[in-house]
Amino acid sequence: MTSPASPVNRLRPRRSCLAVPGSNPRFLEKAQGLAADQVFLDLEDACAPLAKPEARHTIVKFLNEGDWTGKTRVVRVNDWTTHWTYRDVVTVVEGAGQNLDCIMLPKVQDAQQIVALDLLLTQIEKTMGFEVGKIGIEAQIENAQGLNNVNAIAGASQRVETIIFGPADFMASINMKSLVVGEQPPGYPADAYHHILMSILMAARANNLQAIDGPYLQIRNQEGYRAVARRAAALGFDGKWVLHPDQVAAANEIFSPSQEDYDHAELILDAYDYHTSDAGGRKGSAMLGDEMIDEASRKMALVIAGKGRAAGMERTGTFEIPEA
Repeated sequence: MTSPASPVNRLRPRRSCLAVPGSNPRFLEKAQGLAADQVFLDLEDACAPLAKPEARHTIVKFLNEGDWTGKTRVVRVNDWTTHWTYRDVVTVVEGAGQNLDCIMLPKVQDAQQIVALDLLLTQIEKTMGFEVGKIGIEAQIENAQGLNNVNAIAGASQRVETIIFGPADFMASINMKSLVVGEQPPGYPADAYHHILMSILMAARANNLQAIDGPYLQIRNQEGYRAVARRAAALGFDGKWVLHPDQVAAANEIFSPSQEDYDHAELILDAYDYHTSDAGGRKGSAMLGDEMIDEASRKMALVIAGKGRAAGMERTGTFEIPEA
């Protein structure tokens, strides 16, 4: 790991991660008013080759002058196999580094590509007088080599915050027989993405990172989007990309706990704190209604409560100390 430990919160809310073309001022303006947890301004696939140089400066302008309150601000640069990457990073970070949370690196294939980005960011931060290590890295896995190396990628730098599944390029790289990004290929009776998603999730969790599912390109198919999002959420993913404003609300809902689960998680935490205290009898396990709770229950409740708090949820009940 090349960068020093940073006090930056690497576990930011990312239920909905909105993609916005960096070359489109109208979309950049509109994105500021949407309820997405994260917005990433794209210099890669959503930006035509001839438009990339000007788009860098457009992104700098909107990062510095826009109102991104409550949003994680990310720029997706081009991948290291292109000739655009270093200039993407230098222009954007030198110009707007103080108003930027993360750089997203697409098509990551090995840990050294993360190390290279980390070193470049450190050089820019030192040159510009920015806090070293503040800008995070989001690593996008989009082919078989990247998936094979995902554990090393996840642990390559303390800047890494998320591991992202890029389904479109991944499907093409392994010759999957489907033209609908994220949908199951015909002729396969099980979930063709289970191994991929679980590999990304395990690498992320082993390194205390977030795992984010990629886009669903049929933007008018709300039920299709919801089905794919629910699959990722059920596994434990933290969020999913959104390509259209209509997908934002669905992502925020699906990757948030229900009100009932959130309330229950908070009650478990309060009850466990009480029963393990002197006043509660220093018990290792106790009853909450008809349910036995213990340290394992507390850990599970922390996950649900954390997601609810990050989503801005408010509890509707309080813990009452049981009568002696």
